[in-house]
Amino acid sequence: MGELNIYARKKQSKVNIRQLLETGRGAQLHDYNPASPSAPLSKEAAQRVQIQVACFLHRELPVRLAHRVVELQSIPIMRESKYVCEVISWYTQSFQDIRSTQAPIDPEKEEAFHQVVNQVYSRHAHTLITMAKAAHEMRMMLHQDLDAFAEHAIVQDSLDKFYLSRIGLRTLIGQYLALRESSDDPDRVGIVDHSASPYAIAKNAINDATYMCTRTHGDAPQVTIHGRIDLDMATIPEYIHYILLELLKNSMRATVEFHGVDNEMPRIKVIIADGENNEDVVIKVSDEGGGIPRSHMKKIWSYLFTTADSANAQDFVISDDTSDFNVSSPLAGLGYGLPIARNYARHLGGDLAVMSMEGYGTDSFVYLARI
Repeated sequence: MGELNIYARKKQSKVNIRQLLETGRGAQLHDYNPASPSAPLSKEAAQRVQIQVACFLHRELPVRLAHRVVELQSIPIMRESKYVCEVISWYTQSFQDIRSTQAPIDPEKEEAFHQVVNQVYSRHAHTLITMAKAAHEMRMMLHQDLDAFAEHAIVQDSLDKFYLSRIGLRTLIGQYLALRESSDDPDRVGIVDHSASPYAIAKNAINDATYMCTRTHGDAPQVTIHGRIDLDMATIPEYIHYILLELLKNSMRATVEFHGVDNEMPRIKVIIADGENNEDVVIKVSDEGGGIPRSHMKKIWSYLFTTADSANAQDFVISDDTSDFNVSSPLAGLGYGLPIARNYARHLGGDLAVMSMEGYGTDSFVYLARI
C-alpha cells in the first residue's frame, strides 16, 4: 500500500468536455494541421491521439484510483461494510494493474495498455449497485430509518464525492475506449457528440420513462416538448438522457399517484431554453404531480431517501441484477436517481435544481454549460 498512498497524495488533473472534444480531434498533437477543426482524423493521426490519451491515463488513473481507496478507508463505518471492502479491492487491483503496465508510448505498448484498461472498465461496471448495497448495509449497521440516514452528513457527503469522482473516472476511460472504435457518426468524438440534440435526447428519455411508468402503473401522462427544439450542443448524450429519464420517471410517478390512473392526468412539460448570450443551456421538466413537502426538499439529494415504495429498494439491493442503469429496474424506490443525476449535471459543468409547490407540482431545472 506504500505506492498507493504516495499516489493518493498527488493532485488529480481537471478535465472538461471541451478538452475531451479537442484532444479527440487532434488539437493537442504536435505538427498536426487538419483542413478544418471537425475534419476526420487520418489513420496516423488517430493512432497518435490514442497514444496521447493512453499516456495521460497511464499517469492519471493511478492517482484517481488511489484517492478513492484512501478516502473510502478513512471513514470507519465505510470500511466496516463488506460491500465497500469489495469496491476497495477492485480499485486497489486496478491501481496495481495499471502501475505494472508499461507506459503506452508506441502502438505495441498502447495495445497492451488498452487490454488492461478494458479489464479495469469491466471490473468497475457494477460499482454503483455495489455501493448502493453498501449504503443499505451501513444504514442497518447504524440502526437508522431512511430519514435519519438521509441526515447522516459524513456518509452522505462521502457517497456524493465518491459517485462524482466515479463519473469522472468512467468518462476518461470511456472516452479512450470509444476513440479506439470506428464510428460511422461524423458528429461523434469518442463519447462526446459535438452536435447533440437536446430535443432528440428528451424524446428518447420520454419514451423510456413512458414504458417504465406504463409497465408499473398501467398508464402514463403525456409529455410535450417546448422551446429550442432546433438546438444542437456539444455534450455527452448518455449523461443528459440519464438525468432527464430520472426527472421524468419522478414526474410521471407523482402525476399518476396524485391524480389517479383512471382520471385525466395533466401533461408534463419539457422546456429547452438557450440564447446566444446565455451562460447555460437549461432544460426544465415541469409537472402537476402534487409537489414535495418542504421538509423533504433537502433530503431528496440524499442516498437511499425515497418517497416511493421502500420494498422496491429492498428488493433491488438484494437482487443479483448489477446493471448500473437498466430500463427494466423499478420505476422508483432505490433513492439514488436524483443525487446521481445531479452529479452527472455537475460533471458536465452544470447543475440540477428542484423547486416544488406542495399541493400542485414540481419544476426541475437542468443547467448544462455551453461549450
